[in-house]
Amino acid sequence: MLIYEVNLAVDRGIAGAFSSWLAIHLQQMLALPGFESAKVYRRHPADEGLIDDGRLYLTVHYHLSGRDALENYLASHAERMRGESQRRFGGRFAASRRVLEATSIG
Repeated sequence: MLIYEVNLAVDRGIAGAFSSWLAIHLQQMLALPGFESAKVYRRHPADEGLIDDGRLYLTVHYHLSGRDALENYLASHAERMRGESQRRFGGRFAASRRVLEATSIG
């Protein structure tokens, strides 16, 4: 199991439109090979020691079947999927990404 995490900071002025778009985007992502599920979390700036700057903070966890699915996404789909959000919302949001891989310790 692999988690592809996308952290978003969205200007409040587009929060409604962005959230509506994100719901559709999630379904498009889940149609890609190896994407098994997705969950969206809201983050509060104060919980992270940040000042509330008026943006909506979200984290999306996509659960993938494995690293092959991630590599396929990055090579074949990421540019198109990321480009759509840039065309719609330009510089009114920021995104960062990381990969979390399950491990057993012991």
